[in-house]
Amino acid sequence: MEAVIIIVFVMGYLAITLEHSIKIDKLIPALVMMAICWACIALGIESFPQWFDSGKHALLDSFGLLEHEEKMHLMEETLLHHLGKTAEILVFLLGAMTIVEIIDYFDGFSTIKGFIKTKKKTKILWIFSILAFILSAIIDNLTATIVLISILQKIVKDRNTRIWFAGLIIIAANAGGAWSPIGDVTTTMLWIGNKVTTGNLIAYLLIPSFFCMAVPSFIATFLPAFKGELEMEETNDKPKSKFSSTMLYLGLGAIVFVPIFKTATHLPPYVGMMLSLGVVATFAEIYSNSKFSLTEVDSAESDAHAHHSPVHYSLSKIELPSILFFLGILMAVAALESLGILFGAADWLRESTPQLGTELETGGVSDLVVMFLGVGSAVIDNVPLVAASLGMFSEPLDHQLWHFIAFSAGTGGSMLIIGSAAGVVAMGMEKIDFFWYLRKISWLALIGFVVGSIAFMVMRGILG
Repeated sequence: MEAVIIIVFVMGYLAITLEHSIKIDKLIPALVMMAICWACIALGIESFPQWFDSGKHALLDSFGLLEHEEKMHLMEETLLHHLGKTAEILVFLLGAMTIVEIIDYFDGFSTIKGFIKTKKKTKILWIFSILAFILSAIIDNLTATIVLISILQKIVKDRNTRIWFAGLIIIAANAGGAWSPIGDVTTTMLWIGNKVTTGNLIAYLLIPSFFCMAVPSFIATFLPAFKGELEMEETNDKPKSKFSSTMLYLGLGAIVFVPIFKTATHLPPYVGMMLSLGVVATFAEIYSNSKFSLTEVDSAESDAHAHHSPVHYSLSKIELPSILFFLGILMAVAALESLGILFGAADWLRESTPQLGTELETGGVSDLVVMFLGVGSAVIDNVPLVAASLGMFSEPLDHQLWHFIAFSAGTGGSMLIIGSAAGVVAMGMEKIDFFWYLRKISWLALIGFVVGSIAFMVMRGILG
């Protein structure tokens, strides 16, 4: 039965990877894979010799000796445990996404558009790269990419020029998301899973992530695509709301408050996120009656907003397919972890991968293994890779291995446009061709990834 579960998982994985080829949204194979894996476990519970008790974090070699009722009870407890841990991540993401949508409801991101006063391509490249790096650490890399490409579309006429900027935004957004506990789904998973703390994550990864963003951006300034000045759209539009700046700073501040709340109270991050959402939503309701100037907003949009409170409207705009995808993939990986399959894979990786020398080892795991995870995240979604690593490795809180995994999985996806959520959304918004990105941008992302990895090894030596 273990072989059947592995086959189901691999087939589901392939379907997720080939999403754009088979024209089936990746949430569908993720949910089907999760359900079938757990169904196989329930139907073949008698055939499994061992079981990983997630509550006690121990592998039970005596599982085969238990009565059928005891096995089923243990399976139900394990399933509930994993659902609870997964729900922590999903509720956290729902809160963050809703706050971002509330900011957008008040046209808060128009404030950022006002920062751009130059027409020189290299300066605009650096502005967008730095904005992507900073914003993605606060509102996550996916949302930062959507916001910045939306702004780009409003100020740059030529699509061929825009896609070059979009490619560098992807690299910068993924780099920025890696050093923040709320900047990337995979980093959030490690943070909520008590593998990294905010302070050490920033200490180890801020400089490597900066190099991962800055080096490709610096090289790009010498490319022909970034020479000269831009032909820009006229942007005399005023914000749709007089509260746009207020809601931008309030929303971003509320998200940044979450790690502080967790540190002070030791409560799970989703509790702090719900508090932040409640505060932002309160101000949104207060401000909503005076939000629009009807002379600046077309009647259709005004009518659409009139029938919703800001919170209801924002909840209707969040990416629920992404939430369901994370549910499916995390619970499917939990099935493999429960059977002890991931621990066998971890042992095989340790034994089969050549070591680079004791100074470059991370907890007995070669740095090559972790870098392979980064390269793998460009081909396969990084969420299941990190979910698998959570079950494969048992290093303690803030071990250097977890920080390197956070960096590799977060930034490695930039090497292919389908390798990260930021890349996929940019591909959709600008209709960027896979092979164009592979020829023009992938080599820059690879250089940034390698330079960042070396910078991490240096930081690891310094911080010890």
